[in-house]
Amino acid sequence: MSHVNKEIQAQALSNAVTGQSLANYTAIYQGFEAKGINPADIIPRENVFTYNAWRALGRQVRKGEHGVKVCTWITCKDKTDPDNPSAYKRPKTTTVFHISQTEPEAHAGSIAA
Repeated sequence: MSHVNKEIQAQALSNAVTGQSLANYTAIYQGFEAKGINPADIIPRENVFTYNAWRALGRQVRKGEHGVKVCTWITCKDKTDPDNPSAYKRPKTTTVFHISQTEPEAHAGSIAA
């Protein structure tokens, strides 16, 4: 795996674990309950992550699995003026997966199970 991919995965995991917003919790619970997952087994930021965050944890989302779409805010820099340090936030739709939709990578040197 490339160094860039590992950085992306590490950043995705960091964002997922350190996020403060509870805005997507309702969508997460409703989405996974609709997939038959017990609400007691749904713990955002512990067992619900994006694809790249799961990869950083040494897990692979199983082929064919469908996650729950959520809206998050990402920080962007002004590409037209690289000397301008100001940043802005914009919404981005992403997909999260429950741990039951993943499996350990065979060759993973994981940081978590």
